Amino acid sequence: MPEPLRIPKLGNSVEDVTIIEWLVEDGAQVTKGQEVLEIETDKSTFAIEATADGYIHLGPYDRGDVVPVFTIVAVIGSQEDVFPKEAPKATTEAESFPPSHTASSGEPMEEKHISISPRARHLAHEKGVDIHELKPSGPGGRIIERDVRAYLAQRPAITPIAQKMATEAGLDIRALQGTGIGGRITKKDVLAALEKERPSQQEATPSPSDLVEGENPVLERIPLTGVRKVIAQRMDESVHTTARVTLIMEVDATEFVHMRERLKAHVADTWGFAPGYNDLLAFIVARTLPHYPYMNARITADAIEILAHVNLGIAVDTDRGLLVPNIKHAEKKSLRALGETFRELVQQARSGRIAPDHLHGGTFTITNLGSFDVDAFTPVINLPEAAILGVGRIAPKPVVKENDIVIRHMMTLSLVFDHRLVDGAPAARFLQAIKEIIEEPYLLLTIAP
Repeated sequence: MPEPLRIPKLGNSVEDVTIIEWLVEDGAQVTKGQEVLEIETDKSTFAIEATADGYIHLGPYDRGDVVPVFTIVAVIGSQEDVFPKEAPKATTEAESFPPSHTASSGEPMEEKHISISPRARHLAHEKGVDIHELKPSGPGGRIIERDVRAYLAQRPAITPIAQKMATEAGLDIRALQGTGIGGRITKKDVLAALEKERPSQQEATPSPSDLVEGENPVLERIPLTGVRKVIAQRMDESVHTTARVTLIMEVDATEFVHMRERLKAHVADTWGFAPGYNDLLAFIVARTLPHYPYMNARITADAIEILAHVNLGIAVDTDRGLLVPNIKHAEKKSLRALGETFRELVQQARSGRIAPDHLHGGTFTITNLGSFDVDAFTPVINLPEAAILGVGRIAPKPVVKENDIVIRHMMTLSLVFDHRLVDGAPAARFLQAIKEIIEEPYLLLTIAP
């Protein structure tokens, strides 16, 4: 009996995943613990490992497919086994997997029922090959990658633009006469074929050449899936749901900068890292929020919920998009503990291996664009949180202090809050409290943990 390979449950908030890439060929021999599939949740990527030794037979799931957790995506067994035609649906129960040693009937099927490996399907799509024209040579009548390559080897040579034009026009390229080098089919050949097919009464209409030359070529088409899709959905929901108000306040960060420099000199060797501005800001915000509980809140359909703990989110720029890991119970952590936790979460986020539960349950977010020389900006609230704090760069500026013009390190804070939960004056008091501590860091000693 073959061993099923399921999509595991990856955190309480994950209901489905996106197939990113099969790491093995259909029919390949695998060992237990070997990484065979890469998947993506709404925020992270994970590698799925083989659950047994044997030969893996992949299900009908291709790159970009979204499947529920617990879905059986492959089976591992003998060389003669095949993925069953009717695989059990995803379930939270660990039901037994029915044995299957029966090959495909080979009868004509609709496209969605054609047995084709993910790599073969991807290559066919990339090269514009109709999978109905492929002859399967894999186990159980399955189309595998070599079948696509065999088809491509026999197909006439054609330029990419000619292929695109022929596909869009529904032309059979095997019927085209290539005039390019070595008989290669070119754009001119496709246009000539289209010209022959055009009815005489349509001669006055724009030619395909005009249409093609006039269009703006698409350099790359990036499917709106995974992290990017979630970001788009949540940003749209935030903008159209919240009653956003932004408060902007300039802060004298001179003493703040000095404090950081002194801390670096004293603790960097002991801690193993030099505390940064994000660490210090996180510490200040986490200690201040419990004294302004209306800022550490969320809204539901019929209530505003004040939350007991500060789960502080810090926006992180990654190759896969913006992620906001949050530090649980941040109000209870020391500066060192905050810094260590933050660095660990950043590393996990940028490697794509952060657990989904670390990306949910935040109560307040800090986002800092100072390293990009941004002075001030209006961030989008990370729902269902009540507010988000935007932090600009720290830069020396001439300011008036005690009737003298002096150079001070200045910084701009932008507090964006949801007016449905918080009014302007209370939000301003919270931002003012943050400002006072940045300007006079010794005030941290007066804030109870």
